[in-house]
Amino acid sequence: MRPLAILTVLMIAVGSAGPAWAQDSFTKDPLPFLGNPEGFTLPAPAPGLAPVPYAPPASAHDPTDALGTELLLEARATESGPPIAEGVIWRVFGERPGSDGELPLVATARGGTTSIQLEPGAYLVHAGFGRAGATKRVTVGKEPMLETMILDAGGLRLSAVTGDDRRIAPERLTFEISRDDEQGERVLIVPNAKPDRVLRLQAGTYHVVSRYGQVNAVVRADIEVAAGKLTDMMIRHAGAQATLKLVAEEGGEALANTGWAVLTKDGDTLQESVGAFPQIILAEGEYTAVARHKGRMYSREFRIDAGVDRDVEVRLIDIVAID
Repeated sequence: MRPLAILTVLMIAVGSAGPAWAQDSFTKDPLPFLGNPEGFTLPAPAPGLAPVPYAPPASAHDPTDALGTELLLEARATESGPPIAEGVIWRVFGERPGSDGELPLVATARGGTTSIQLEPGAYLVHAGFGRAGATKRVTVGKEPMLETMILDAGGLRLSAVTGDDRRIAPERLTFEISRDDEQGERVLIVPNAKPDRVLRLQAGTYHVVSRYGQVNAVVRADIEVAAGKLTDMMIRHAGAQATLKLVAEEGGEALANTGWAVLTKDGDTLQESVGAFPQIILAEGEYTAVARHKGRMYSREFRIDAGVDRDVEVRLIDIVAID
């Protein structure tokens, strides 16, 4: 295991896969995660609690207004950053639990800066921004007021390459993101993060597991997400895809109804399948393909090099056993 640090990001790659690296793109693309990233869907507000869009008041607020007192809410990724323009989920709770023991939900809103009308009293205001958030106790009086929530939020975008910097297709990649809680236990935050999508996260250190395929091409990395910045994390996998074929002769037609097993150099079985052209993504290394067809078994050793997809042809003359 060898750590590799680039800029402010610490990465650690383990196992059979290669190193990972990341790039802090804040200087060339400031705060892009403050917008609504592709594929991010905001939940609808609770029935009867529609958000009130913010508009600067044309005149002074009338404290006797039957709607209550205006509470203007804004959220910032950092204390010195600009207000977040969109993507914030606002929830306002009463301070005292109801008969069910839960805090009553008084109002919800979504967007960026938001205006809510509330009766004078004490409330708990929660601002959620992706998987970052903050809660604050607010006391509303008879005069309009502004509350600013500092979310300490950053952005993370994941992608991966293999071989000679060849981009890995998104459908072949899975990412898991977790972090340690206060007791030091690792907690899963995002079980299946999509490549090239911006994740809004609380600032801190996260553990990322990247899987290329479903077998043994795995890279693990620790990365620091900074508040107010977008971190692009690109992982390098040392793996490739093998297509297995049982043929009568080199370059011949693949035989159907063939059972397959792929073994490590030490003889451990990695995957079993049935078909004429099974495909398997493997980490760089040496393997054995074993084919079973009409009661006979055939095998061939082969090697996987990073980024080099290949066909592995097992020939009928490579017989190893007869039932």
